[in-house]
Amino acid sequence: MKYVISIVLIIMNHILLAQNPTGRELLERIDENLNSETKIVTSKMIIQGRRASRTIESKSWIEGEEKSFTEYLSPPREQGTKMLKIEDNLWMYSPSTDRIITISGHMLRQSVMGSDLSYEDLMEDPRLENHYDPVVSGTDTLNGTVCWVMELTATTTDVAYHFRKMWIDKEKYVPLKEELYAKGGKLLKKTEVTEVKKVEGRWYPYEMIFKDMLKRGEGTEFIIESITFNKEIPEYLFSKASLKR
Repeated sequence: MKYVISIVLIIMNHILLAQNPTGRELLERIDENLNSETKIVTSKMIIQGRRASRTIESKSWIEGEEKSFTEYLSPPREQGTKMLKIEDNLWMYSPSTDRIITISGHMLRQSVMGSDLSYEDLMEDPRLENHYDPVVSGTDTLNGTVCWVMELTATTTDVAYHFRKMWIDKEKYVPLKEELYAKGGKLLKKTEVTEVKKVEGRWYPYEMIFKDMLKRGEGTEFIIESITFNKEIPEYLFSKASLKR
């Protein structure tokens, strides 16, 4: 009888573990969906102003965590503006002045073209498991979707946010909501995913709203129009010379 009880307890324990993944297991599943060797993304930002909204379209080429290149396609005022990130360095080219400027330090936290996203937000694409210590704190229901609630504390200094709280879709392993905090505990930003699509065998957030909690406004809508994973990107694109091409 004791043997049978022991077997039942072991089975129940395995079932419980299967139903309740560790924070590290969740991060691995999230990274499998969100990260790849390369990404090529066409997207648009809809910035809600006090009187009207405006839309900015761009195309980005991303390689791992260290390299990214973005070119703005419209409107005419922003067309031809380019940004290049190589490791911790970020440069921006403005066609109106024909100059390349370095963006560093506190400038990285500034708004991009009046949006709720900073330069760090746009250029950072970290594998979360490399930078955060995760803890699953419970479950919650978000707009009818059952989610894991996970808290992430930074283990490295080269990330924009020291603490993150995520609501992760239990079936698709995509963060549907996120709160981003400074090291001192101040809530800096909120994000909410409004549409998820399956592309190339993975679930990926296609539409989301970013809200800078330190500024007024309705937030910035970020919409992916197309995305491809693991396509070869010409190496010359990740060079300062490419900014003026």
